[in-house]
Amino acid sequence: MSVKEICVPPLGDVDAVDVIEVLVKPGDRIEQESPLITLESDKASMDVPASEAGQIKEVLVKVGDQVKEGDPIVRVEAVEAETEPEAAPSEPPEETTAPEQAEAPPRPESQVSEAPQPKAEKGEIQEIRVPPLGDVDVVDVIEVLVKPGDRIEQESPLITLESDKASMDVPSPEAGQVEEVMVKVGDQVKEGDLIVRLAAAGAAVEPEAEEAPPAQPEPAVPAQTEAAPEAAAPAQAPAAKKALEGLPPYASPSVRKFARKLGVDLQQVEGSGPKGRILKEDVEEFVKSRLQKAPAEEGIAGIPAVPEIDFSKFGPVESMPLSRLKRLTGSHLQRAWLNAPQVTQHHEVDITELEAFRQSLKGEAERREVKLTPLAFMLKALPKVLKEFPPFNASLAPDGQSLILKQYCHIGVAVATPDGLVVPVVRDVDRKGVWTLAEELAEVSARARAGKLKPDDLQGGCFSVSSLGGIGGSFFTPIVNVPEVAILGISRARMQPVWDGSQFAPRLILPISLSYDHRVIDGAEGAQFVVRYGELLGDLRQLVL
Repeated sequence: MSVKEICVPPLGDVDAVDVIEVLVKPGDRIEQESPLITLESDKASMDVPASEAGQIKEVLVKVGDQVKEGDPIVRVEAVEAETEPEAAPSEPPEETTAPEQAEAPPRPESQVSEAPQPKAEKGEIQEIRVPPLGDVDVVDVIEVLVKPGDRIEQESPLITLESDKASMDVPSPEAGQVEEVMVKVGDQVKEGDLIVRLAAAGAAVEPEAEEAPPAQPEPAVPAQTEAAPEAAAPAQAPAAKKALEGLPPYASPSVRKFARKLGVDLQQVEGSGPKGRILKEDVEEFVKSRLQKAPAEEGIAGIPAVPEIDFSKFGPVESMPLSRLKRLTGSHLQRAWLNAPQVTQHHEVDITELEAFRQSLKGEAERREVKLTPLAFMLKALPKVLKEFPPFNASLAPDGQSLILKQYCHIGVAVATPDGLVVPVVRDVDRKGVWTLAEELAEVSARARAGKLKPDDLQGGCFSVSSLGGIGGSFFTPIVNVPEVAILGISRARMQPVWDGSQFAPRLILPISLSYDHRVIDGAEGAQFVVRYGELLGDLRQLVL
């Protein structure tokens, strides 16, 4: 037995290509035409087959290497019985360049370049055809990458073709607009078949025409690529018609490039194309599914997921699915909690005078048929304190380097519904009186509970209020409704004895809780905000000053 080196076959006009897969390892037994490595250029991928049968002694390349024609790939201990008859035909490939030259002689290239050679005027219809395919008669169209109306640049891929050995993208020699696509997935085409009709951009064509001689062979690169293994071993060409099934991953060059851009391992993607080919849509669906599963299965922002426990082993259980609203709200609150470092400031406000004033308006409320709740007064006081503390009426810019200060005052009010929590927005609170606010609060709450809110009703808030006053409780920690930077929680007011300097007097005390994004608001500002807000609620006359 003798050890022989198998080298990179002719690559046409390509100087170097990337090794994207190594399909063998030392000790492997291989047959003639067994794929050894997969190479990829900008336009095509190809498998390099073995010109010898035998046992792999050494692999000389690795994934990520760049190789050129003639570089050794592997050393093979050839099987003598098979090597001797192959000795005679193994020499012609290196000396017989006719197959390689036949794929890119002046005559075939001129056929491909006939369309772009005339200097196209803007809007002139150019016919783009299948470039030379070497010894391959017909190839399959496995992807159509453009549609009528698309604007494309020079060298943009139009379709992907596939033979038994390689896949190739056919680039556009012109920039312009696709007028008509003449092929579809599943078609078989041959050299010279019409692919698309293109309305040329015009201005870009003249410089391209001058560069046509060096640029034109590029469509022939895949053809050289397909013929390269056969040029290396023409006597073995009939045995080269092998399906690519079982060779991962099965995708075109454009899809491979797209996957690398997104950081997707194609080994994990299931192909939906012919013969299991991975399409661009498959990569997109893989990314979407991973993003959707990340919160539930993989944790968020590096936080380990909660382990799954079979609670039925401890006793009877029942599964009750969350409502769609709760699932959506839960996802939003989890993002808000993880992205904004939050602090909650608690305070107690004396609203004895406010409540006395509200009770005095009971007759007017009945006449107006309006339910005048304490929340209407609390909303009325917010614009003044937000104006005095502008960072509370703001959002953090996406780069985290500046604040977007808002010159309007739309307040979100949390409403509990049978399906979950929603936060409709009351707009222009600073321009409305207590009666108007009371009417809008009643109306928007009714629509929320009836499930009749529109998308616009939930957008545009500057600051949020969550009131549990009608239910009870003392204090709580509401979660900031990011991208807002603060939210006010209101609990149930209670009569409490308060020392007035000489005696204890009964006063109505309202617990409030202000949560805020600590990146924007510090503790001192939070305390100042709740104190000032308490002063306004304690003496409503300040609102007219």
